[in-house]
Amino acid sequence: MPCGDAMDTRAFKRSLHHSERYNRRGFGLGEQVAGSLEQAYQSDLIAGLRDNGYELRHGRLTVRLAEAFGFCWGVERAVAMAYETRRHYPSERIWITNEIIHNPSVNAHLRDMNVLFIRVEEGVKDFSEVGVGDVVILPAFGATVQEMQLLNERGCHIVDTTCPWVSKVWNTVEKHKKHAFSSIIHGKVKHEETLATSSFAGTYLVVLDLAEAQMVCDYILGKGDREAFITHFAKASSPGFDPDLDLVRVGVANQTTMLKSETEEIGRMFERTMLQRYGPAELNDHFLAFNTICDATQERQDAMFSLVDEPLDLMVVIGGYNSSNTTHLQEIAISRGIRSFHIDTPERIGPGNRIEHMPLGGDLEVVAPFLPEGPLRVGITSGASTPDRVVEDVIRHLMELCGN
Repeated sequence: MPCGDAMDTRAFKRSLHHSERYNRRGFGLGEQVAGSLEQAYQSDLIAGLRDNGYELRHGRLTVRLAEAFGFCWGVERAVAMAYETRRHYPSERIWITNEIIHNPSVNAHLRDMNVLFIRVEEGVKDFSEVGVGDVVILPAFGATVQEMQLLNERGCHIVDTTCPWVSKVWNTVEKHKKHAFSSIIHGKVKHEETLATSSFAGTYLVVLDLAEAQMVCDYILGKGDREAFITHFAKASSPGFDPDLDLVRVGVANQTTMLKSETEEIGRMFERTMLQRYGPAELNDHFLAFNTICDATQERQDAMFSLVDEPLDLMVVIGGYNSSNTTHLQEIAISRGIRSFHIDTPERIGPGNRIEHMPLGGDLEVVAPFLPEGPLRVGITSGASTPDRVVEDVIRHLMELCGN
């Protein structure tokens, strides 16, 4: 099967979008599934907190909720389309190419609806059980060109819930490819969204953070070792990537859930580097940048920065452990020196005054006692894939621990 730079991805998308077996608009069943979605995911308690200035007081406990948190529009759209798909295809086999979003409770609800998940073994998806005529849902963070091509050739009905912000990044890297620019993608190389984005790119290099971006900029300025560079980025670059040829003209894009400030700084680093290397008159021939930062990600990060400016005793960040945007919210708390706990489900709290959480960059660990004595101010936020109902359950666990 051709790789992203060996095929016309735009032509393939146009062909796929005109197929009678492709759907990216839903099935017009919003009213029919609204009740199920509300019961599963919405919360009267959280609605009350919003109306009360994002604050709740219960005995010695004060909860401060970030003013932007939880489900974003793209996630709501993806989940609603998955529910509509089950309603529209009541008896057909329905698959999801991966988790619909990075939230365990949402994916559990879909499993309860007899939606099947493609098996992943050692990072490789196994499509062998997907049959002709099966229905396959593409998740909010998208699917690779190769996966879409395979499903299309197999005669599957494809329901595409890819977030429009992710599609915007795909369009960006396709523009890089059209103008013979290499794509520098700020993202996590194994994350499904970055895998999908790189499949639409031509020549690409994935950088995780400022340190890796600096390595690339140093190389452009003649300060790096070729073999060391190729070895370091061997699993984060397009096949045959040649830093001496492929870093002459670069464009910057990003995984939509990365830390906004870091993405912006990486863009500025590459602009300064190309300016230094080629001069202002030739900058536009060597550097392209587009704003591909998701509005919802930005809003949640901005709200988190505001929240951590308040006096807090500790922070609870709620979201899937493989959720990139949730991890970056945790990073903000840690950067301010706030005692912070990342949990994926309310059941991580208890029994008793204990919590099982995922430290930044670490493995699950248990902390007991979890809550200190005396008056307590707890900040709470959640990633863009976390339903309000889950946030409510976490708050109720905290209220029980604090007593009356």
